[in-house]
Amino acid sequence: MNSNLIVTKRNGRQEKLNLDKIHQVIDWAAEGLNNVSVSEIELKAHLQFNDGIKTSDIHETIIKSAADLISETCPDYQYLAARLNIFHLRKKAFGQFEPPHLYAHVQKMVDKNLYDKSLLEDFNEAQFNEMNDFLHHRRDLDFSYAAVKQLEGKYLVQNRVSGEIFESPQFLYVLIGACLFAGYPADTRMAYIRRFYDAVSKFKISLPTPIMAGVRTPTRQFSSCVLIECDDSLESISATTSAVTRYVSQRAGIGINAGRIRALGSNIRGGDAFHTGCIPFYKLFQAAVKSCSQGGVRGGAATVFYPLWHLEVESLLVLKNNRGVEENRVRHMDYGVQFNKLMYQRLVEGGYITLFSPSDVPGLYDAFFEDQAKFESLYKQYEQDDSIRKKSIKAAELFSMFMQERASTGRIYVQNVDHCNTHSPFDPSVAPIRQSNLCLEIALPTSPLTGLNDGSGEIALCTLAAFNLGALDALDDLEELSDLIVRALDSLLDYQNYPIEAAQRGSMDRRTLGVGVINYAYYLAKNGVKYSDGSANKLTHQTFEAIQYYLLKASNQLSREFGPCLKFEQTRYAKGILPIDNYKKDLDKICNEPLLLDWETLRTNIKKDGLRNSTLTALMPSETSSQISNATNGIEPPRGYVSVKASKDGILKQVVPEYLKYKDNYELLWNIPDNNGYLHLVGIMQKFVDQAISANTNYDPRKFKDGKVPMRVLLKDLMTAYKYGVKTLYYHNTRDGAGEQEDEGCEGGACKI
Repeated sequence: MNSNLIVTKRNGRQEKLNLDKIHQVIDWAAEGLNNVSVSEIELKAHLQFNDGIKTSDIHETIIKSAADLISETCPDYQYLAARLNIFHLRKKAFGQFEPPHLYAHVQKMVDKNLYDKSLLEDFNEAQFNEMNDFLHHRRDLDFSYAAVKQLEGKYLVQNRVSGEIFESPQFLYVLIGACLFAGYPADTRMAYIRRFYDAVSKFKISLPTPIMAGVRTPTRQFSSCVLIECDDSLESISATTSAVTRYVSQRAGIGINAGRIRALGSNIRGGDAFHTGCIPFYKLFQAAVKSCSQGGVRGGAATVFYPLWHLEVESLLVLKNNRGVEENRVRHMDYGVQFNKLMYQRLVEGGYITLFSPSDVPGLYDAFFEDQAKFESLYKQYEQDDSIRKKSIKAAELFSMFMQERASTGRIYVQNVDHCNTHSPFDPSVAPIRQSNLCLEIALPTSPLTGLNDGSGEIALCTLAAFNLGALDALDDLEELSDLIVRALDSLLDYQNYPIEAAQRGSMDRRTLGVGVINYAYYLAKNGVKYSDGSANKLTHQTFEAIQYYLLKASNQLSREFGPCLKFEQTRYAKGILPIDNYKKDLDKICNEPLLLDWETLRTNIKKDGLRNSTLTALMPSETSSQISNATNGIEPPRGYVSVKASKDGILKQVVPEYLKYKDNYELLWNIPDNNGYLHLVGIMQKFVDQAISANTNYDPRKFKDGKVPMRVLLKDLMTAYKYGVKTLYYHNTRDGAGEQEDEGCEGGACKI
């Protein structure tokens, strides 16, 4: 290599290429790592140098050289590449490797209007000095390469037009804690900030995109999921569209309940007009969803919900289908189809499902969610009424059509509305669950909008975070972590702004949280159990029991300090009914583990002192945030030991945690024989989880005759999920790539955390 090459430094000065400097930086990045070769990285990188090259370009070349070497056999290259990237990132942000003092950094960022000015109002210099003393910039070196690229691309405060970076990761973590605990008493808040900082910077708690990207900045909207219900009126449709635009622009994933909208051909004003049906209004929602880029953090996305018995269901099921024309397709949203026991019974009995327009059958739509016995009675009554417009279709035909569209697109989802209401924290007679969210893990009460700020309607928000199961030393760790996560998220509800009154009212009344998990696949591998054979049932039961128990305990303690949520009386908790009381008892046949924690004392305490938060758990996707923690995605099995994901910065490779130690314990997705074991585990989780679970179904056509998954298998899995109390099903993944989806707006998607 020609050592007389001239390089251009970051300050514009030119000098001769100094290979020793490059060697020193790579040597530093390789310290303590296994099976990495400094010389191999240098050799690979040198081939791409040219005269006059910028030193920043050299650094990026070296980073890419190291990243290209990430593999199953040499996983530590992901840490070497990450350290080189952190070095590069800090040079870009600060002009040097060592970050500035926290106080000076915050002053500078507030002056630039990049940080919230309240930071300097809530904390004095001495307190910033204290925070500076307990933050550890050395923890920047614990990230994997994929994590650093995600931080750089999505989370760190930056100018998204010029690409200029203004902070490094530890500043992000400590200042989120500072913002969320700023309102705590002076004698406790610094301790909470420190404990929270340690938990998130050591990857024990995983935070979602809106919090990571937004808290500490002047933008104050951090709820991941927004649920908006639309009524069957132009006023409500207009208000819903406006609400979608407001929240998409603020990085939230959207769930839209459009099930009330009457069917094509219905009367308007006593026959004065002919109703155009659902599709034109779905197109309107789609335009609103795609109108904003969400600040460059991710694209807008929404899931629209409607009942299986809607008169237009045959047209609605094919809206994502690639066949057809633009006039009868709305392809850029996802869809959640709503089922209940009666629909499944008609399938099992070989019967028919009768389709109605909700506008023609008074009381039926509300009963679908509020009262299953009343729904069945009304449904059968309307089936016999010849004066009502209706259509009958064989249940097997309709279910097959649904499953065919779910399989071909991957993104037609399932909501079992009876499970969402019978196994719910809310009393469905006063606070029914009528929809889910973008990623199918939220189940909260809503009511239709009639205007944006006229005091009507209720928009449900859910604020998310997750426990990293792989970072637990023992289940007892969850008590401390639950206290931190509930306090932080509950504080965030008061800290954030609400662009729509219906959302603020819903949040203040119910204070809903959704804490999930990441790294479940690693957790199973570390404990030597598998998805497919029932060996993980006991561990899963014990783990999710502890998660729900300690979160409830933390919220109960918060209720003693600050009072219960305003609509606590609309919850079953107020009557002393807990999730362990109303789960599907079919579960006991596959897992009859005893409860290990003191639920009766907790029940007494909740009845006495209430809960600060009406919901506490929801298991969300976590494509991006799991990468930050170098964890496996949510509750999902990995597709391979090395995940390869495309980003705007190129291909990101990440090796499953402790691959060399546990490679024989990991169960890869396409090696799992069927969905049974996975669905059993989801049912066990759902026993304790008070909202819902983003659970996927996965199919490898090569395992079946003629390379085609039989319809009977698809329907069997749908019935299995229902039997064990699963509330929702998210993606349908097929190994040939059809329907195998990267999450869009659910954080990497919003609701994926």
